[in-house]
Amino acid sequence: MYTVSEVARMSGVTVRTLHHYDEIGLLPPAHIGENRYRYYGREELLRLQQILLHRALGLPLEEISAILDDPDFDRVATLQKHRRKLQTEAEHYADLIRTIDRTIADLKGDDVMSDMDLYSGLVPAEKQAEYEAWLVEKYGPDMAEDIKRSKQVMADWTKGDMEAAMKQLAIAEQGLANAMDRGISAEDSANDPLIEIHRAWVARMWDKPCPPQAYAGLADMYLSHPDFEARYESIAKGFTTYLTDAMKAWAERQG
Repeated sequence: MYTVSEVARMSGVTVRTLHHYDEIGLLPPAHIGENRYRYYGREELLRLQQILLHRALGLPLEEISAILDDPDFDRVATLQKHRRKLQTEAEHYADLIRTIDRTIADLKGDDVMSDMDLYSGLVPAEKQAEYEAWLVEKYGPDMAEDIKRSKQVMADWTKGDMEAAMKQLAIAEQGLANAMDRGISAEDSANDPLIEIHRAWVARMWDKPCPPQAYAGLADMYLSHPDFEARYESIAKGFTTYLTDAMKAWAERQG
């Protein structure tokens, strides 16, 4: 058994906070001695850990209390859930650290960083999960397998692999944006070499062939989510429509 002062020293939580948790019924002590001291055992220490984990994840005390007092509360399952969430966040922050380090190296002249890589890791994990859920909802369970396969492939990529892929994408997008600026119609077959580069990039990201029908479907996807539109409009005003029209025109020409 530990006194409230000892628990405070172990956990980093103030004595006043532990008193407050007791007063609101969130963390009662195991028992109160004749000297009126609060005493905490292993069960209370584990409950305090859960309280602090949930607080670290941003939950209010009232919600934490409801979770911990639920008859179906499973401590192991909850810890596993915490771990998955924190692992995702850790990977996201690791990406951010790599981006910061590479930017510093670029600014110091020690390395060259592509413009696309400036934003690597800056899409929050929650936003990425939102995109993936949206894709699965819109295109069905097969999309979940496609996303999984793409992630597995990219996990094995080297820095050089990623840079080559981003360079390939930039060549296609910038080339098509320049064509639009020069007044070349999106449906013009003169765009085919650039479209082929873009389609090859898509197939590389999917880790499977990208036939004309699937490529045209991808164009529809680009048009149906505002974040995709925002990205392409950042390249050039009107580029979302131009790119998707060019993709569909190429697919139609393939018969």
